[in-house]
Amino acid sequence: MMEREVTGQKARAAKASKKLAKKGLAVERYFTTRGVDPADEVAWETRTAQITGEGGAVIFEQKDVEVPKSWSLLATNVVASKYFRGSLGSPTRERSVRQLVSRVVKTIALWGRKDGYFGTEEDAHAFEAELAHLVYRQKMSFNSPVWFNVGVEEHPQCSACFINAVGDSMDSILKLAHTEGMLFKYGSGAGSNLSKIRSSKERLSGGGEASGPVSFMRGFDAFAGVIKSGGKTRRAAKMVILDADHPDVVEFVSCKADEEKKAWALIEAGYDGGFNVKGGAYDSVFFQNANHSIRVTDAFMRAVLEDREWQLTARTDGKALETIRARELMKRITEAAWTCGDPGMQFDTTINAWHTCPSSDRINASNPCSEYMFLDDSACNLASLNLMHFRSIDGGFDIDSFRHAVDLTVLAQEILVSNAKYPTQAIGKNSEDYRPLGLGYANLGALLMASGLPYDSDGGRAAAAAITALMTGEAYAMSARIAERMGPFAGYERNRDPFLGVIRKHAQHVERIDPTLVEADLLSAARDAWGEALHQGSETGYRNAQVTVLAPTGTIGFMMDCDTTGIEPDIALVKYKKLVGGGVLKIVNNTVPLALQKLGYSADAITTALQFIDEMETIEGAPAVKAEHLPVFDCAFKARNGTRSIHYMGHIRMMGAVQPFLSGAISKTVNMPTSATAEDIETAYVESWKLGLKAVAIYRDGCKRSQPLNTSKEEEAKLDPETEARLARRRLPDERRSITHKFSIGGHEGYMTVGMYDDGTPGELFVTMAKEGSVVSGLMDSFATSVSMALQYGVPLKILCDKFSHTRYEPSGFTGNPDIPIAKSITDYIFRWLSLKFLPSEDGTKQPALLNPGEAPNQRATGQVVLPLPLPEKSSSSTSNGVNGTHVTDSDAPPCPTCGSITVRNGACYKCVNCGSTTGCS
Repeated sequence: MMEREVTGQKARAAKASKKLAKKGLAVERYFTTRGVDPADEVAWETRTAQITGEGGAVIFEQKDVEVPKSWSLLATNVVASKYFRGSLGSPTRERSVRQLVSRVVKTIALWGRKDGYFGTEEDAHAFEAELAHLVYRQKMSFNSPVWFNVGVEEHPQCSACFINAVGDSMDSILKLAHTEGMLFKYGSGAGSNLSKIRSSKERLSGGGEASGPVSFMRGFDAFAGVIKSGGKTRRAAKMVILDADHPDVVEFVSCKADEEKKAWALIEAGYDGGFNVKGGAYDSVFFQNANHSIRVTDAFMRAVLEDREWQLTARTDGKALETIRARELMKRITEAAWTCGDPGMQFDTTINAWHTCPSSDRINASNPCSEYMFLDDSACNLASLNLMHFRSIDGGFDIDSFRHAVDLTVLAQEILVSNAKYPTQAIGKNSEDYRPLGLGYANLGALLMASGLPYDSDGGRAAAAAITALMTGEAYAMSARIAERMGPFAGYERNRDPFLGVIRKHAQHVERIDPTLVEADLLSAARDAWGEALHQGSETGYRNAQVTVLAPTGTIGFMMDCDTTGIEPDIALVKYKKLVGGGVLKIVNNTVPLALQKLGYSADAITTALQFIDEMETIEGAPAVKAEHLPVFDCAFKARNGTRSIHYMGHIRMMGAVQPFLSGAISKTVNMPTSATAEDIETAYVESWKLGLKAVAIYRDGCKRSQPLNTSKEEEAKLDPETEARLARRRLPDERRSITHKFSIGGHEGYMTVGMYDDGTPGELFVTMAKEGSVVSGLMDSFATSVSMALQYGVPLKILCDKFSHTRYEPSGFTGNPDIPIAKSITDYIFRWLSLKFLPSEDGTKQPALLNPGEAPNQRATGQVVLPLPLPEKSSSSTSNGVNGTHVTDSDAPPCPTCGSITVRNGACYKCVNCGSTTGCS
């Protein structure tokens, strides 16, 4: 009897094993060779990963970090500081990219085996090797939570983006606060539509007046500000949405702009205008921890265009409470956006017209960056492909390798879904039942430039549309193949007809791409992908309710050494590359020579053009470069010596070109110049709607009045009027010691001479600018005289140094002085040098006032000028951007709370090009 039972168990096990083998997927080897570790095909080296902050303080350092030789130092720093697990300095600390990739890839492959995703063990080995190849070669990266948590926790949080529901009850509102708090704690972002909460114009069931959603938003904002994100000092990533027919919509529209004006008043009253400053102006007002968006329908937009009335309806019974002019509401929206950048707009009718699962529920909200739009109480794990690594040798697009990379990444993301943990039971259930994914790409701007295509052109938009169509078509086809083996997602059957309808609509839009503007093979591949997606899906269903979005790719963009992020164009033609061993190197963007070569220029002409760009930081006026080719090199911002840049409508048109080929939406902020009007913003919003975007956000440069440094009025007024009246001038002796210092700031040379009292303290200052006009020389002479008078009347040098250090204006840049490698202005350099020479150092010792005869200022034995991080900063109208640092116009970007460097706008949030930190959710 026992023998028969054992035999029966073995038979059942063998049958189950056979069934499992049939059930799983076959994984083709495309990039790798059986028996060869993909890590062994990469050249490796060891480096020191180090991140420094303001003043050169070391924020992070890990020695002997093993990385692929081809990876930049920035990629090394970001991966070591953000993703390596284990306590720094302990034996268990990861020290190699091999360990990081192995931890994540092997864990995903192990889960894939456990859950039956692979047909055979060889398929599992192939998947593991192919996936590792993608990461080692910087062709793909998962979102940050995967690198943080997979292989560390049994059930790790793998998603960066969440959407939370909230209802019209105190219990639901407080649950939302708790859920958001836990998400922020673990470094993720969340969005919610608050439109179900009854307005302040409605009554409570007990007879009292309701608070309204804006009142609760103050509480949510305070929690987000206190908890911060990921347990660190950066702000939480949060989105708040309200429907345009909510009775409190006018209050919602203006609430952030009103708080912005309060911040302005506080700054004028002497409060610090910087972001992330405890007790500063922006820390003292509400709504700084969230992006705000208005949900509008086609009916509302038509009412705006036709200047018709618009009804605001009660949440309790749906009756009209108030009637306003739609155009007047739009005017309020655009005026508020002009003031502070918010609210953005989400186009509800468009969003739900492309919804694959309307039979389950409608789409009400998005994640903080607006690219993930799906059911309430759902989550999405993101991954992005680096498009430049799918550029073929001849400058074309490698279709086959791209499709294979899409297949591998979709399979990996799908395996993650059931093995991850989620913050609430509802989010966990919807993730399991609908399995939404967020595959996207980065480096589109670089690819277009390298291909000789202007970003703002019909050709550029057609190429982007075709690539996006290929990506999403292949992703849905892969999802259908997985469904054939693993079954469709649980919610598919009830949504089958609308789902297939959306797939057909995607496929129809491929036919609208102009075939005369796109490589025939690429367009044909996109058609084939959608044909397979529709045919296979009609038979087997789909494993995933959504498959693609375009995320901002902040930190993972650094990991892949991308020149451009998400859908963005290039920022500038000149960048600053960090060097192994220290220092930075000014280089012309690597895509420029590729573009010139693609356009047919000779080697000599390319060399001449690159030399011109290196010197002038613009291609305008470069010899031999034809005027008709200049649009290829247009960037998001004007070059310092140039006049060209991409118009904001060029950004919107690009979004419109690719939107029909995405499951979700696009994270992108449309930057507008300071001179833009509220009417310009309305035009941008209306055109975005007409072009079929699901969402749009604008940012008018300079609307924030933040300042990198601001001295309080109390500090300025340390000398009261009575004290000032008793002050006497302390003149210097006729013969006095002095020190003369030569300096150079961004190529502008000058000399300063400091005269000293007998005790070695400074009493006068002379500044001479070499080869400058009479206006600059006169101003500097007058300024030095005023400083001299201040010193002689007893104003402490420290007060002057604190006041004038870190002021920003041109000229600015490299100095050649190792102790002050980068100056933000002439006055910044002067007073930081004075501080170094005449004020006590941090250890309490006083710096020598005079150098020994023949000793050069701040001379170091090595003779090597080391320029530590942060990367070069520009004036108040510029900051640095790009993977390796680029001068751009972004005057009010906040400093990075991790390292202090000025950040740059990235989608709807900010990223730091020094340490890789982001304020977004991906």
